[in-house]
Amino acid sequence: MNWEIFFQALTSGILTGGLFALVAVGLTMILGVLKIINFAHGEFLMLGMYMTYWLCTLFNMDPYLTLIITIPAFFFFGVIIQRWLINPILDAPMEIQILLTLGLFIFLANLAQLLFGPHVRSIETAYTFKILTIGSVNFASTRLIMFIFAIIFTTALYIFLKKTDLGKAIRACSEESYGAMLVGINVKRVYMIAFGIGTACAAAAGSLAMPIYYVNPHIGATFVMTAFVVVVLGGMGNFMGALVGGFIIGLAESFGAVILSASLKQLVTFTIFVLILLLRPTGLFGTKRS
Repeated sequence: MNWEIFFQALTSGILTGGLFALVAVGLTMILGVLKIINFAHGEFLMLGMYMTYWLCTLFNMDPYLTLIITIPAFFFFGVIIQRWLINPILDAPMEIQILLTLGLFIFLANLAQLLFGPHVRSIETAYTFKILTIGSVNFASTRLIMFIFAIIFTTALYIFLKKTDLGKAIRACSEESYGAMLVGINVKRVYMIAFGIGTACAAAAGSLAMPIYYVNPHIGATFVMTAFVVVVLGGMGNFMGALVGGFIIGLAESFGAVILSASLKQLVTFTIFVLILLLRPTGLFGTKRS
């Protein structure tokens, strides 16, 4: 591999890693606070892509401008899902929780296929094919915009969790829900907000991905599998681990496409996944729970 190809793969990996990090941050928010594995997370991203597609197609909106609609819409959608579907089974055995989110995943994928059909859809903007060049490295302007927005969202969410009272309440519920309840925190309300934020992160990632990726009813499965690898790599429920893990997997897929082939790039991702499970099951930033 020469240096030109190396820097091209490095740039591509970092830009894609920002999107993976945003998807994984939403997933790790739900896992860290509610202690539930949400297999339907990728379908929220898929629905976010479809909402962006239709807003662009029917109302001629810029795909990035649709974020002002998709984020609040899917936040409230997530709140409704948590209130009426997730909340009743929070104390149920893990098998029941997994079956419910898997059922939601299947339902949303098939609903999208019923409503929109199985064929792929894409959008084009005035800057879709605009290529930026820095030295010998070329990259699409849409990937840079996607990366910038993803970093802004994850940074804003990190500050929100660290600095605001509601963010501190979410962290308290993540650490010890019964203790949070004893000091007066409305845990059920926090659970709904956390699930809403996680859902909004997935939908935001879908809006950011729409100018680059094709959308079809089954694209969510690809993203959620990558998100699970990122979450496990960084440490289950660890925000910073999800952020760092996103970049690691983005780089792994980028260099995997160069060394192997584009069709085999995820082989590197799942190799990392297996190695992490074997060598460090708690992830890079995770700690063993007593």
